[in-house]
Amino acid sequence: MDNIILIGMPGVGKSCIGVVLAKALGMSFIDSDIVIQERTGRTLREIIEEGGREAFLRLEDEINASLEAENCVIATGGSVIYGERAMRHFQQIGTVVYLAIRCDHLSERLGDLDERGVIHDEGQTLQDIYDERVGLYEKYAGVTVWEHDALIEFDEVIRDVREALGLGAET
Repeated sequence: MDNIILIGMPGVGKSCIGVVLAKALGMSFIDSDIVIQERTGRTLREIIEEGGREAFLRLEDEINASLEAENCVIATGGSVIYGERAMRHFQQIGTVVYLAIRCDHLSERLGDLDERGVIHDEGQTLQDIYDERVGLYEKYAGVTVWEHDALIEFDEVIRDVREALGLGAET
């Protein structure tokens, strides 16, 4: 099986769902945000504070475009879709799955955007970020799976991802 690459807004549960999905499918798991931190020796928040938005996005694109994996579930950072090289690479090495959620449900999950390390311009609201990103998530997605509640229903989302990928609904 090829790789499964999870994209979506921060707080949608890409990392948590990715770990459980990988385990259920007998695949390896990679969290691209952790790869960035390991390669740079800094937290995402530190990278953003030190270099700013554009420097972080360039670094994120470069590192994600260089990820080599087989039979892995890869959870990406929410801003990965700003990196065209990384997204083309992910489309070549697997199926990109967009975990979609309504903004009002997402706002119940997220706290402070700066604390979460969410890339945004000063003054941008969660709705602004959501509106800016949705079209890019849709552009790169091979499959879209909707989360229907403010709380993550892991079994339901994993079942829906498996079904969307034609892997059966077992969890």
